[in-house]
Amino acid sequence: MPIKSKIISIMDTTLRDGEQTPDISYTSSEKLHVARMLLTGLNVDRIEIASARTSKGEFESSRRIAEWAEKEGYSNRIEVLGFCDYKRSVDWLNDVNINTLNLLSKGSELHCRNQLRMTPDEHMLSVQKTIEYANEKDISVNVYLEDWSNGIKDSPNYVVNFINKISQLKVNRFLLADTLGVFSPAEVSEYVTFMTKEWPDLIFDFHGHNDYGLATANALSAINAGVKGIHTSVNGLGERAGNTSLSEIVASINDHSSYSTNIAEKNLYRISNLVETFSGKNIAANTPILGVDVFTQTAGIHADGDAKGNLYETKLAPKRFGRERRYALGKLSGKASLDHNLVKLGINLSDKNKKLVLEKIIELGDRKHNVVPEDLLMIIADVLKTPSDQIIRIENYKIQISSNSIPEASVSIKYKGKDFSASGRGDGGYDAFMTAVKVIMNDLGLSIPLLADYRVRIPPGGKTEALVETLIRWGSKDDENNSFVTLGVDSDQTAAAVIATEKMLNIVAHKAKVN
Repeated sequence: MPIKSKIISIMDTTLRDGEQTPDISYTSSEKLHVARMLLTGLNVDRIEIASARTSKGEFESSRRIAEWAEKEGYSNRIEVLGFCDYKRSVDWLNDVNINTLNLLSKGSELHCRNQLRMTPDEHMLSVQKTIEYANEKDISVNVYLEDWSNGIKDSPNYVVNFINKISQLKVNRFLLADTLGVFSPAEVSEYVTFMTKEWPDLIFDFHGHNDYGLATANALSAINAGVKGIHTSVNGLGERAGNTSLSEIVASINDHSSYSTNIAEKNLYRISNLVETFSGKNIAANTPILGVDVFTQTAGIHADGDAKGNLYETKLAPKRFGRERRYALGKLSGKASLDHNLVKLGINLSDKNKKLVLEKIIELGDRKHNVVPEDLLMIIADVLKTPSDQIIRIENYKIQISSNSIPEASVSIKYKGKDFSASGRGDGGYDAFMTAVKVIMNDLGLSIPLLADYRVRIPPGGKTEALVETLIRWGSKDDENNSFVTLGVDSDQTAAAVIATEKMLNIVAHKAKVN
């Protein structure tokens, strides 16, 4: 495979445009943490971290990021959106010690006249004055052409005159914005090609939005038409349908173009989980590259093909992104799916017993029961009637909660035929329960993994007595290789959590026994 020498610059705007997603607002510490991971963990070329003059919180978070960036040598990779307000945005950047201004100008005559209530000449003068003042203060300037996609179609003379005028000033990059996500890949190709041929010495970036679900395709078209940079956000966050997804476009550039990026792909999953946590916005299970389902084979024929030479693997291999392939267990599973999961758990079964276990899995699937791989230990014990496979059993528990006292719990556990008990207190009922469980596990010399995620699902329209499904992820949420999920189902939420926890304890005990 030929070595790619042409690099596309990635400017990530998760902390600016991504924060325009409804109901998202990051704290100063969260912004600093995301900025550090984007630059040091992923090696993103540039990050846009804020809009100037918006709030005291933006000022503080920008100042903290700038201080860190200066110490670590990343100052020239930090950018802030500013406005055509002569000195105000520039002075704001000076005060927070950031030296790159992304100046928001109007890329369409409609926006210029109707929103700013200015003539094109008046607007260009305000742009010019702001750029010249920024130059005086040693602040580098990139210029956004907001609504450029509509402007280049509806008022091309306005765009041409604007670029001809502003390109005479000291500007590093011109940022072509499909602000409303209205372009198709063919239109991007046509109009970006016009820009890059008309002004071959200028550097253009493409800033896309995903209103038609075309952001990744549009970004690829822009690259092939000659832009040097692409704007992204983690998990595709952004206003309305969001911005171009960082993970999707990076993988697409590397696999479907003659260009490459500087991004460390193996850390895309980690930054996705971090932003998911801070933003409170969960991505869909089938999200390309990042979703929990995208590296899971469900059909038995696919598992069989993988076992016979990775016949169903593509360039999008899970290891490339720090993930692993999983094989779902359900009514579509086959022997190969079961085999993959048994190998992972270190369990050997006869063909006869495999058949019995598989029949049980299919039966559960027909009843719409979500069988996760870690359920196998319980299914095997149930089907084969071998209680010895259940090394640990929670015999009894009592949880006390009231409005004016700290929650308390007592737990009795049977381990290898012996009884153990303990009590504990915690911030909530389940926390108190887990405190007691940890006391017993410590006495047994067994370590409990971290609780990474805890989710409760109730059927839509379910009544108060409806079954509750509690799903708990143990270990590191951003490292699938060192995490696993257990599931509990009961009419009581706490009981469902206890069932899921008991499964975790048996997995821990089983692994300790094998090792």
